[in-house]
Amino acid sequence: MTAWKTRLLSLVTLIQRYPGLVAIFGFVSGVASFLLVDRQAELARVLATVMLVSWLWLILENILRERIAAWFGFELPPPLLRYATQMIHQESLFFVLPFFFITTTWNSGQALFSGLLALAALVSIVDPLYYKWLAPRRWLFLAYHTLALFAVLLTALPIIFKLTTPQSYQLALAIAAVLSFPSVVGIITVQRWWRGLLLLGLTLALAGGGWLARVWVPPATLWLTEVAVTSEFDDQNRAPGESLKELSVAQLRSQGLFAYTAINAPRGLNERIYHVWRRDGGEVERIALDIQGGRKEGYRAWTHKQNFPADAVGRWQVQVITEAGQMIGVLRFRVVE
Repeated sequence: MTAWKTRLLSLVTLIQRYPGLVAIFGFVSGVASFLLVDRQAELARVLATVMLVSWLWLILENILRERIAAWFGFELPPPLLRYATQMIHQESLFFVLPFFFITTTWNSGQALFSGLLALAALVSIVDPLYYKWLAPRRWLFLAYHTLALFAVLLTALPIIFKLTTPQSYQLALAIAAVLSFPSVVGIITVQRWWRGLLLLGLTLALAGGGWLARVWVPPATLWLTEVAVTSEFDDQNRAPGESLKELSVAQLRSQGLFAYTAINAPRGLNERIYHVWRRDGGEVERIALDIQGGRKEGYRAWTHKQNFPADAVGRWQVQVITEAGQMIGVLRFRVVE
């Protein structure tokens, strides 16, 4: 038992001496999982499962500490507990960063969410920020927990359980909302009879806000590999013509437009996505497409739009979104006189 305890303390000492090792391992494992989702799904699933199991430590920390003391006759050193929590944060956040960085549409609101994850990952490896600024603020620390877990769930659930993107988002949001309750308790300290109702209402409001903000959260396991807005399309080879950034009204009305997207869906699931045609920010048409499986180059899907409004001049977008409302990517073009 003494030898086992000595090894644990040695591990803590090593991590203290080289704090970046955990972050590097987390990032490398995330990149490996991202690359292996398509080719070695089982190994990627194992890595993602390890990430979820590690969160049991955070949820059951006090109980586990008491049980270990009862079973083995000694208490885990406080430095070990602190570094175990920090390690899980580092591993979790750096694990998910490759998934979100690849799938983020950077010229959209999704950049805010991925930027927040990157900032949280940076905080996890800078000890003065983590221990002197974040950890003492209990409600903020628990919110930090929840954000990291939410990101891990969005990444891991489709890999482990082969859930669709809407199912993964709904389940991850529900779990994150429940675990945000301790943070809400830390914010609302008023001692009145209606405090419980206020806590419940705020928790539900956070869940509702998370659902409304889903368009800003990248779908961690769906991404575009090829896109084109074109007036020509080869049906036999499923290949688009030259991609257009600008075209005239006459060109638009003579042949219409194809919106071509190759969507990587390596989980091999049936999933409905939409091509949402927008002009100057307003929705013009929403066309449903069903994707099935995934090729390395992406599942090829396209829509052909021929009916355009009388005044078609303006800035157009074709947003590619999931059934849950998360945006996979966006195609942009301009119609001129």
